[in-house]
Amino acid sequence: MTQSQSTSQRQFTGWHMLAIMVAFFGVIISVNVFMAVSAIRTWTGLVVENSYVASQEFNTKLSNSRQQAAMGWQGGLAYEESELRFTLIDGEGMPLMAQNVTIALSRPIGTKGDQDLTLTQSEDGSYVAPVTLASGVWNAAIVVSFDDQADYEHHARLNVGL
Repeated sequence: MTQSQSTSQRQFTGWHMLAIMVAFFGVIISVNVFMAVSAIRTWTGLVVENSYVASQEFNTKLSNSRQQAAMGWQGGLAYEESELRFTLIDGEGMPLMAQNVTIALSRPIGTKGDQDLTLTQSEDGSYVAPVTLASGVWNAAIVVSFDDQADYEHHARLNVGL
């Protein structure tokens, strides 16, 4: 074997560089796609207009939430046949009578289709509103107001048609 043959076998070519670049950017793009999909499928966090004011109210909201949890309050949200139904029961399984129940529906990404609804009380003690939701994932922020105590807040995620 001559000197020229041994160096030509170990020569770094443009094809080697292309393979390295494709592998490098393939890993980068794959990780970015994975992270984006994971972010879309997980909790989106809470959005507030003024984070300073929200931070000042945090301890009060946390205290109210703990008191309501200690009383055994449980909320549940369902969407069937173009009707949104929210149920709030106490520790004994009895429905709670609220002054007002509102719900803010939003998408995890974007604002298309976002809407605010006021639910009305039905005969069984649950709160309902007729609404047609497009297929996909919806975030629901429910606020239940009472005459004699702090508001109850419930956050849920709806998967419509999935």
